[in-house]
Amino acid sequence: MQKIQWGIIGCGDVTEVKSGPAFNKVPGSSLVAVMRRDAEKAADYARRHGVPAWYSNADDLINDPAVNAVYIATPPSSHKELSLLALAAGKPVYVEKPMSVNVAEAEEMAALAKENNVKLTVAHYRRAQPKFKKIKELLAQNVIGDIRFVQLTFCRKALTAEELSVPKTAWRVDATIAGGGLFHDIAPHQLDLMLYYFGEAETVNGTAKNQAGIYSAADIVSGQIAFTSGTLFSGTWCFAAAKEEDEIKIVGANGSLRFSAFGSNDIFVDVNGKPETYSFDELQHVQQPMIEQVVNYFSGNGSNPNTAEEGVSVMKWLEAMSG
Repeated sequence: MQKIQWGIIGCGDVTEVKSGPAFNKVPGSSLVAVMRRDAEKAADYARRHGVPAWYSNADDLINDPAVNAVYIATPPSSHKELSLLALAAGKPVYVEKPMSVNVAEAEEMAALAKENNVKLTVAHYRRAQPKFKKIKELLAQNVIGDIRFVQLTFCRKALTAEELSVPKTAWRVDATIAGGGLFHDIAPHQLDLMLYYFGEAETVNGTAKNQAGIYSAADIVSGQIAFTSGTLFSGTWCFAAAKEEDEIKIVGANGSLRFSAFGSNDIFVDVNGKPETYSFDELQHVQQPMIEQVVNYFSGNGSNPNTAEEGVSVMKWLEAMSG
């Protein structure tokens, strides 16, 4: 496969800046078609982004001969159905996180990709960004010594009634659409980084509660992982807190490393009482580094940057922690 000619299924807000424009900026890649059920919005997106074709039906986009790769950016409840359609048509798929609403669906997606020998990548795109690659490098260099444990704290204020009245926000707290509410929306990025840094898990467990009773899904999750490497992980996600927090702290035998998954672009390292900070520029299109790797993979010039099997592992962790 030479040039990767993309079709986006679900050209909503998330594709406006985070991902959509990057498909035309990465070498060997172009965006040739978009789809949204609302035909007027699909046509408007195509016009504003200079996309040659638009559709209001997913089958039409998948069967467009100009499209040779599909990016699925719809809510998770339709990830399996759309991925299976594209994979059955022999077209490689780049699917948004979470991979699907549950482990069984994710495993079905991975199985069909393997059976049909069609490529499938999951959009845990942070692992391709310079900041998170630097953390991987620091850990590989044993800068803070042998890793002892990881502590994650993530808190957000409860969504207001006004925010919940907006459809593009409301679906994220609907477990039937999102798979498990805000935890399933946020945690895949963080847990995939843990998989990226520390490998497979020996045991995973957790507890989820709906303390505030604002959403149909749980608003607080506490999760633990024992990695086969010996590193222990403990995380708390609260979506009805008084203030916002976002910190992951990795503690080693000789020091610690702190960073934010969604906020600050800095990495704070302290080795034997000597602090050091690594700072990174904000990315215009946060998915562009991952899309570049996906294009290389789909073109036969690189490995899969986030495999279906890794996506399934993250789904298993989500379910083990949240029930």
